[in-house]
Amino acid sequence: METNIFKNRTFLLLFLTSIFAVTGFSMFLTTTTWYVIRVLDMPSMLGWVLIAITVPRLVMMTYGGVLADNYKKTVIMFGTNLSQAVILAVMTILIFTDQLNIVWLLILGGLFGMLDAFFGPASTSMIPKIFKKGSFQKANAYFQSVDQVSFILGPVLAGVIMEFGSVSTSYLVGAILIAISAVLVFPPFIKEGPVENEVKQTPMQNLVEGFKYVRSSNFLMIGILILITLNFFIFGTLHIAMPLLVDLFGGTPINLSYMEVSLSIGMIIGTMILGNYVVNKKGRTTLYGLLATTVFFLIFSVVGNLGMLTFVLLFIGLSMSFVFIPFFTAAQEVTDNRMTGRVMSLIFLAMNGFDPIAYAVVSGLTGAGIAVQTVLTGFGIIGLIVGLVILFKAKNFQKIVT
Repeated sequence: METNIFKNRTFLLLFLTSIFAVTGFSMFLTTTTWYVIRVLDMPSMLGWVLIAITVPRLVMMTYGGVLADNYKKTVIMFGTNLSQAVILAVMTILIFTDQLNIVWLLILGGLFGMLDAFFGPASTSMIPKIFKKGSFQKANAYFQSVDQVSFILGPVLAGVIMEFGSVSTSYLVGAILIAISAVLVFPPFIKEGPVENEVKQTPMQNLVEGFKYVRSSNFLMIGILILITLNFFIFGTLHIAMPLLVDLFGGTPINLSYMEVSLSIGMIIGTMILGNYVVNKKGRTTLYGLLATTVFFLIFSVVGNLGMLTFVLLFIGLSMSFVFIPFFTAAQEVTDNRMTGRVMSLIFLAMNGFDPIAYAVVSGLTGAGIAVQTVLTGFGIIGLIVGLVILFKAKNFQKIVT
């Protein structure tokens, strides 16, 4: 087993690539949100812009897995990052020339989001090509932690740049960061093994084969159900609920920042633990992580002040790490190498596809006059019930040892 995974040059380059790519992506989201609300003065269009960014990303994510199984993953990541950097550079030029209107924003935002669908499955499915199974968990832990840190760093960096500079500068810095990530993953720099999938099929046949493969695995199906439960009832709900709770309890933007940082610190602590302690029964750990997360989420839903809410978020983030990382690792270990890209793309879809639905449902319920804490309590109870049903019904899932 690799004791120090950072001695692996390929992993180190991928690790750095992820830092720059995720920071650039989160800068893009923050800058775009601010541009729509404050510069274009069109807050009513923000939802449409976010839909334009997220929906193509979700739609193309499964096809991203097909590409990852049939082509060199480094080529996919390099092409994706380089194209995104070009898009941000174009947006910078359009702002300078005062031509970045809502139509251009919808088009370019959609392209940017669509391209991002190819990066995740390709980067994650590289891990089985770099390490032996014993090092998968540690590698996934570091990957998840750096994603969390970078996703926090991006908005902070964008906010500082826009405060003391301009929106165009923020887009430009984002373009530079993503361009750096493209350079780091430039295929000649990384010694990637041959493509594992040698079965010649059409893209549709590849896609169908991926779905059939996941459906035939009871472990993958239950794990994906757990991810959907976590992301719809907990994670996606938190993102829309936190600003509502800050407003409810008379907080300021700094309180929202504290809450987001607390959630992320919890995740980072969890990933550090999992980076140094190997879990054998990954199915059981994934399920117990979901149950712990829902319990802390229910506590969060009834707490009555911002300080305690921020504190509880630390434990929610910590518990969530014990869902994502063990299942990611087990999925990589039990999946045939030639299918890894497609399987990981479906897992990414389960992780991200239900966030926009959660946003819409929570917004609709609170807009109808239901208190946000009542909504959170209801979501938490449903999530806990799903977890308990899996606990009592899916005994084999809990016995999986990898």
